[in-house]
Amino acid sequence: MAGKSFFAHPTALVHSEYIGTGTRIWAFCNVQEKAVIGANCNIGDHCFIENNVRIGDRVTVKNGVSLWDGVVVEDDVFIGPNAVFTNDIYPRSRVHHDEPDRTLVGRGATIGANATVVAGHTVGRYAFIGAGAVLTGDAPDYTLWLGNPARLAGYVCMCAERLVFGESVDTTGTSTVCACGRKYRLVDGAVVPDPDSVQGD
Repeated sequence: MAGKSFFAHPTALVHSEYIGTGTRIWAFCNVQEKAVIGANCNIGDHCFIENNVRIGDRVTVKNGVSLWDGVVVEDDVFIGPNAVFTNDIYPRSRVHHDEPDRTLVGRGATIGANATVVAGHTVGRYAFIGAGAVLTGDAPDYTLWLGNPARLAGYVCMCAERLVFGESVDTTGTSTVCACGRKYRLVDGAVVPDPDSVQGD
């Protein structure tokens, strides 16, 4: 890979040519030939990234994470150490399916250390899956999930601070302002950011 624009540690096995500028791949990683990794990512030690994986820009993948076929990670995601992803809802040894079960991790989401994301689900934009949680369903945008099995435990801002909504309700739901200044409304259980306060994020 003459003229490559990313860094790979000498012990890393990097077979893919689809790696963005400024990305760093650290010791004892294995990146397979068709994997796509965006720009300015940081892939920690002992990570495995399979062929049919797509990773966006500015993604952090901490040590000991395996991303299997069918996993798509959008921009600005954080994946904590030893987080687990699966790609087969009904696994058996030596039984191969035509297509892996798909998992989408939305922009800005956080997957905590040792969390497990069961295949076939979506982690919404800026959702937060707590350390050790086992996610067995979809996590909507800006939601916080804790426990095993993971349960909805609240709502989070883009900055990762918890959001607390008031009790007064009008036709557009309840509202709150995070300490960082971003504004949100809770409408029928869904968090809706104020476009003016999150513009450019």
